Order: sequence, then C-alpha cells, then structure tokens
Amino acid sequence: MRHVGGGGAHAGRPGAVAHRVLAATLLAGLLFAGLRPGAAPAAEPEQRFAWPDGARAAVSLAYDDALDSQLDNALPALDRHGIRASFYLQLSNPSVARRMAAWRDAARRGHELGNHSLFHQCARSKPERDWVEAHRNLDTTSAEQMRDQVLLANTMLTAIDGRAERTYTAPFGDTLAGGRDYLPGVRAAFVAIKVGSNGGVVEAMDRLDPYAVPVLAPSGVSGAQLIAIVKQAARQGTMVNFTFHGIGGDYLGVSSQAHEELLRFLAANRRLFWTDTFLSIMQHVRREQARLKPASTPPGAP
Repeated sequence: MRHVGGGGAHAGRPGAVAHRVLAATLLAGLLFAGLRPGAAPAAEPEQRFAWPDGARAAVSLAYDDALDSQLDNALPALDRHGIRASFYLQLSNPSVARRMAAWRDAARRGHELGNHSLFHQCARSKPERDWVEAHRNLDTTSAEQMRDQVLLANTMLTAIDGRAERTYTAPFGDTLAGGRDYLPGVRAAFVAIKVGSNGGVVEAMDRLDPYAVPVLAPSGVSGAQLIAIVKQAARQGTMVNFTFHGIGGDYLGVSSQAHEELLRFLAANRRLFWTDTFLSIMQHVRREQARLKPASTPPGAP
C-alpha cells in the first residue's frame, strides 16, 4: 500500500519520521534561545561598573577645614542649585564651636559632615611646612595617638549630626605618624578615606581602593578649568573628587564666580553627572565593586 502525500519515496519510513521530529525539536530549541541555526551561542552580557540612572560620571564636591567662607558662600550656592556636598570639619577650628548651629543645619539639609581630624596634624618635615606648629606635627605624633584622635572626632561629629557612617580626609594626605602609617588603625570606622592626589579623576572604578581615593585641591582656578576636569571624568566614565578650601575668601581660595559656574554646569547636566556627597558616592562604589567581583578572576587564579 502506497502512502499518500508529499515527502518522496522515503517519507513513510519510521526512521525518516524520527529524524524530522528530532530536527524540529532542535530548531525550536535554537529559536527559543534566540539563536539562528548554525550561529554561535550568544556571549554573556559584559558586566561593567554603572552609575545611578545612567550617569556618565560622578562628582564629589568637598570642603576642608570648616572655614567661614564655606558657610557664607559655598553652602548657600549649593542649596540654591540643589546640590549636596561634603564638609570635612577640623574639630578644633573655632568655627565649629562658634557656628555649631549652622553646621548642624547643613547636615539636616542633606550635606555630609566628614572627619578631618581634631587638630589637622601634618608632617612638618615636608617642604614648605614651617607653618606647622610643634604640638601639631605628625612627625612627632604616634600612630596610636592619631588613631585615638580620629576616632574621637567621629564621636564628636555624631554629637553634631546624629549619623553613624562617616568618611575621612587625611590632612594634606599625610599618613605617617611618627614614621608609621596610622590609617590601618582607623579604616574600620569609615566607609572610605581620601588620601593622595593624581589630579582628582579616578582612573578605573573597579580598581579603586576605597581607602586610598585620590583628590584634587583646586586653588585660583577658573570655572572653565573646573568644568574641563569634570568632562575628563565623563570621558573616562569614572569620578572626580574636588576638595576646596576657601570659597570667595579665606585661604587656598577659589572665587565665588568660578564656584558658581561649576555648580551651574552640574545643575544643568544632572543626567550626565551624578553630584552627591562623598559618602553616598562611595557607598554606591562599594556596592558596584561587590557586584562585579564574582565576575572577575581573582589575582593568581589559573
């Protein structure tokens, strides 16, 4: 008896039917996986460091030493543009006691109060450091003394703003107290630490050490120069850490006009640049680094 229908002389053989079923099953599996027959399997999506809401870079604006010009000029400008920043208080500065209510109010409005030590100790032995007072010379301060003082500064800051998480900026980037690195003794108390400088723009976020974040301390620069540095961070997809001192006054100053130009640029480009407190940025950095870590090959692995 002859079979009716297409498929040729061998269409009715049991083996041919089985082959057709198998081929159809394989084709369906390929289509389900989003592949074409003969195409190589799709590679796993590349895991890359990402900023919130698709931003191209992060910008940290910080202000060291608890200076009056920061409260008088920088803070009102930041609030006017809706930008949050970090203020690193030297707790022995008379401005902290004299204007305690203003610093506390800044924290209430979302700004970070960071730790900049009690007495701003730095090494008198370095060039052009004749102004360092003997009792604040890091060369003659022990690592244990610096540890105790930095941790006490955290307690004092908590009394001001009620917060527990904190970041630290080492005065002048000096870390040797009596010839020994004091940072290992305080690391556990901080989310991140700023120390050293390479122009302030981080080279690669996945390799950034949260306890050795580079900074840039601009002085006497224009708004255009500050904006150019922000654009450099965007080209690299990383972050820039500005550490200002005087704004329109005090020392190591940047003019109020240059500062205003930078803030205006950042406010107009919020989708490109995520500007926030150093604490918030570094909390995100640490989460992203933890997310990416399993996908990377540990050093020394085969």
